[in-house]
Amino acid sequence: MCRILKNRIIYRSTNCKAPEVSFREALLKGIAPDGGLYVPGEIPVLSQDELESFRKKEYNEIAVDILKKYVDDEIGDIELRKICTEAYNFEIPLEKVTEGKYILRLDRGPTFSFKDFAARMMSRMMQHFLAGENGKLTILTATSGDTGSAVASAFFGLKNINVIILFPKDEVSLMQRKQMTTLGENISIIAVDGKFDDCQSLVKRAFLDTSLSHIPFSSANSINIGRLLPQSVYYCYAWSRSTVKFSDKIIFSVPSGNFGNLTAGILAKRMGLPVKRFIVATNSNDEVPVFLNSSKYEPVVPSRNCISSAMNVGHPSNLARIISFYNGNIDDKGLIIRQPDMKQLQNDLYGVAVTDETTRKTILDTWESYNVLLEPHGAVAWRGVCDYIAENSSNDIIISLETAHPAKFPAEIQKILNFTPTLPAGMSEIESKNESYDTIPADYNELKKLIIRKN
Repeated sequence: MCRILKNRIIYRSTNCKAPEVSFREALLKGIAPDGGLYVPGEIPVLSQDELESFRKKEYNEIAVDILKKYVDDEIGDIELRKICTEAYNFEIPLEKVTEGKYILRLDRGPTFSFKDFAARMMSRMMQHFLAGENGKLTILTATSGDTGSAVASAFFGLKNINVIILFPKDEVSLMQRKQMTTLGENISIIAVDGKFDDCQSLVKRAFLDTSLSHIPFSSANSINIGRLLPQSVYYCYAWSRSTVKFSDKIIFSVPSGNFGNLTAGILAKRMGLPVKRFIVATNSNDEVPVFLNSSKYEPVVPSRNCISSAMNVGHPSNLARIISFYNGNIDDKGLIIRQPDMKQLQNDLYGVAVTDETTRKTILDTWESYNVLLEPHGAVAWRGVCDYIAENSSNDIIISLETAHPAKFPAEIQKILNFTPTLPAGMSEIESKNESYDTIPADYNELKKLIIRKN
């Protein structure tokens, strides 16, 4: 199951019925032919010296050190350094809330979402491979919010890549939608009258439709391994900025929807990062916290609409990867074929589900107590920190991930705190732009017609 081929890491499907592939193939395919998700056949290890060296390195330099272990000779060192330098030209603040408790603000990229960390790397790596082959690609992806805007921004204007993004019509904020629908050119946006899980299901069906095999598809949401590997970098960066010595272990609280963010953290831990535990913080779509507590998994169908909209996922795709890391297997419908090592899973992951009422209260309490402004997703993660400390009396270093800029949710912030967050310059420019997008029911034939028309 785990091997390296000719000094190169290979990638295998979580469904175990597809050929092993190189990083380039996994990146450009997006999803395996058997419907599974690609995972590294072997997870490379960072030595203690390598991890300690991160304390003196810039973010883009840490990214090079980590990602070169996964891409090996498929992207040369000079090109990889160029890609990382271009992708990571924004700040990544680590904000101290109380002693040993921090918020990692991943909301300072061009679309003010943590998805920028992966989308900008993906677009550049795909462009690198396609440029050498004079190839073309159609990105087909589903979003529950910020993925769409980050992907649209990262791929905008690339001549050899077309992008088609599906989003649930009534479950993204106005700003999230306008960040996707105001670009045009090679970016096509489709509003689906349904849930995120419907969008994801439509995308997966298109990937496996042999009548569309003439269209070279890939995905840019977290089902693509190219999304997860770059996200593992900021866990290492946060550790390097918050700890003093190597023996200092750390806990991360991760707001979780499709579970790509958490999967990236698990990869970092398995590479050798001294992570004690992950707090898995969801909204009322609590299928994974329930699974961690009961060992029984049942998708939430239909998914529940919460104010932390990017996390409205009733059956996260990346659960297949997480379960495979713990020697289990789950199918696309959520049926566990082989139970993972639940003892180890529960040791590594602490699950908590947060209601909208508690999310709003957390935003209010955190502002009044610490003068720290959170948006709904970050508030879910911070509530996870509070619940974990209450149950475990933890004095550990804990970092909570803030995954979107509060200005993306002005109506909620206004309702809770009686003021509207100041829009960053790049966001305020979008408000007056015209939108263009298609609307379809959650019907595969309707999607197929649009795909054919746009290719």
